[in-house]
Amino acid sequence: MSKATGFGLVLIAAIMIGVGFLIFGPVPRPMPVPQQGGQTLRVVAAENFWGSIVSQLGGDHVTVLSIVSDPNADPHEYESTASDARAVATANYVVMNGAGYDSWMNKLIGANPNAERKVLDVSALLGKKPGDNPHFWYSPGYVDQAAARMEQDLAALDPAHAAYYEARYRALQTSFAEYQGRIAAIHEQFGGTQVAATEDIFTYLADAAGLDLVSPPAFMSAVAEGNDPSSASVIAFEDQLRSGQVKVLVYNKQTITPLTDSLRQLAVEQGIPVVAITETIQPPTLSYQDWMNGEVTDLQNALMMK
Repeated sequence: MSKATGFGLVLIAAIMIGVGFLIFGPVPRPMPVPQQGGQTLRVVAAENFWGSIVSQLGGDHVTVLSIVSDPNADPHEYESTASDARAVATANYVVMNGAGYDSWMNKLIGANPNAERKVLDVSALLGKKPGDNPHFWYSPGYVDQAAARMEQDLAALDPAHAAYYEARYRALQTSFAEYQGRIAAIHEQFGGTQVAATEDIFTYLADAAGLDLVSPPAFMSAVAEGNDPSSASVIAFEDQLRSGQVKVLVYNKQTITPLTDSLRQLAVEQGIPVVAITETIQPPTLSYQDWMNGEVTDLQNALMMK
């Protein structure tokens, strides 16, 4: 192609674009995303049980990333990634458990300052501190308090949709009724029944259900923290299972160790019903309340066997 021919083609194209502009007007540009009232809030939850609740509250007006959802991941030992750091840096709202359970999240928040970001530390809301039992999501009362604060925080970040968040909060409370009612039924029918657990993850639920958790506290807390329990606490636990004192054994199947598995096998040998619970929502596709209702139903059925 000659230079003259090439120039002619360019000239014709320019004329056609000019005619199109006169007939149709300028090419429209993408509309900017509104920053007030119409934005989708970016939310990061350290664990999927808190992520499920804030997601249900936020509905169409939030996008939620739950960092710990893998059934093979131990939240106590989770190691954050660069993508986690980027998510926290750009988040409007961060929800963490606190009380030392997800201390890696404190590091992410500190390393990625954002003056406009709101952070909910559930442990601080509840007046808890490192060293306290951090498994707050197994307490129906604590979950109610956390959900109420989440709704308030979302409304503060996005006041144009405050009524929307309030309506979804009321719907969430209604959906909690099944599992919380089942806990109340266990309290009424089986209150005072002696049970055991391999970890203190079950303590808050046992209290809410009125059950007498008799397994050695030192054993439960050591296992929850990834430490070896003392020989004395192991022997005491085994004696409880052999004596017929314990009516149900609850164990965390997400953090099984050779020791906790041996206790589970001993319970089976003694004819003691065994109930498996998990650290995080499993499978991750379930809602918090459906997951919890399944576990509480398993507990109720096990108690009926004795």
